[in-house]
Amino acid sequence: MRVLHLILARGGSKGIPGKNLKRLGGLSLVGFKAIAARKSRYCHRLIISTDSPEIQEEARRHGVEVPFTRPAELATDTARSVDAIWHAMQFIESEGKDRFDAVMLLEPSSPFARPSDLDEAVELMIREDAAVVVGMRQMEVSSIYVGTMDEHGRITSIIDKMGEAARGRRQDHRPEYTMNGALYLFRWDHFSRHRNIYADRERTYGLVMPDEYSIEIDSPINLAFAEFLVERGIVDRSHWNLA
Repeated sequence: MRVLHLILARGGSKGIPGKNLKRLGGLSLVGFKAIAARKSRYCHRLIISTDSPEIQEEARRHGVEVPFTRPAELATDTARSVDAIWHAMQFIESEGKDRFDAVMLLEPSSPFARPSDLDEAVELMIREDAAVVVGMRQMEVSSIYVGTMDEHGRITSIIDKMGEAARGRRQDHRPEYTMNGALYLFRWDHFSRHRNIYADRERTYGLVMPDEYSIEIDSPINLAFAEFLVERGIVDRSHWNLA
């Protein structure tokens, strides 16, 4: 399977200015994703889509190809990732020199995808004939205890779900999962046809990753926690060492 690895990294970030260039253990968030891709057995080409010259330079330092600058209209706070993905895919097709079976989308804001995670995602796709494989983490709290509050602060919706669970209306209490943002692998033809990663609900699979490698950095608190995990060795920095 020929896989295009695509890093999406905007220059702007409201929560953490310059987020994609922040460093953890001496390595930038862009660097984490670049090295993981380069160490993957299934990376046939690695490119980045960004509007930022600084991010472009950092990507080049880590062996990432910078074939174009992302148009400004695809790099705003309201721009959709799917449009940036489609722009990159169209660029690759316009070159006429490479054909790929799938795209591995990598976002630096979830930096700790290991090379082995990327490889396992591809192998899961091949084994199950999946259209999509996404990184997942197990939820700490059951959705039984998650819900809305009304305008007065009442948590009626949560109490109702707790009552239903207590009366045995839930079939079981299996572990629940959510996307961790670490990787999104999808077949080229699937995305070209639908312009939507999740268009085939029956052929979309999750790859469960450990909690410590599933950190998403959207706020200064997230960044501080990620720094703590790296400094304490809870996240093993050696996964991103180049021989």
